[in-house]
Amino acid sequence: MTMPFYVSPEQIIKDKADYARKGIARGRSVVVAQYDEGILFVAENPSRALHKISEIYDKIAFAAVGKYNEFENLRVAGVRYADLRGFSYDRADVTSRGLANAYAQTLGTVFTEAQKPYEVEIIVAEVGADEASDQLYRLTFDGSVGDEHGFLAMGGASEAISNQLQEQWRPDLTLREALTIAVAALAEHGGQGPRTLEEKQLEVAILDRTRPRRAFRRLVGQELAGLLNGG
Repeated sequence: MTMPFYVSPEQIIKDKADYARKGIARGRSVVVAQYDEGILFVAENPSRALHKISEIYDKIAFAAVGKYNEFENLRVAGVRYADLRGFSYDRADVTSRGLANAYAQTLGTVFTEAQKPYEVEIIVAEVGADEASDQLYRLTFDGSVGDEHGFLAMGGASEAISNQLQEQWRPDLTLREALTIAVAALAEHGGQGPRTLEEKQLEVAILDRTRPRRAFRRLVGQELAGLLNGG
């Protein structure tokens, strides 16, 4: 007589978490950092078609690492959530906190009920009237939410990148200063050794608090090259 195969709930949860972490760790890192006039997003991403950083709503943006099709599904769901809420109520009712809570429910449900968890880590950011009003929410594969301040890194080398940013980041950085330290940290820890990251290898965007309504803007081409080269 064969004994029934049993795996404890604790072991199932641990295996799912390990699986998700391994998937996320294979991805190239993303850095998000506050600067004096907004929030900066920098990803090592040579693709011009598949974005890791995207606009969600007027002053809200989304950044992700992990499995592209999974975080793209989350991005689309977030845009729909924001549009529906803004249309049904008021544009001011669309907040990063509400969006982060919606994502947390989705990620938590998938993690506990689906056979395979999402291999993703995401950031929902909202730019405010000043640095103190900015909001950064980090969501992990199991639906956990962290309220972050200053800067954060996600992806394979996130711990090493965060340690370097800890030494260099300070409030009221200019955009060029924030971009310089973010790219330097990605270049130092994102590969087999220190490298030089050029404009074509990066995806960069900002939430600019000085813009009247839609704060999201991508930095590309000559503008990005000028910032990277100190021009």
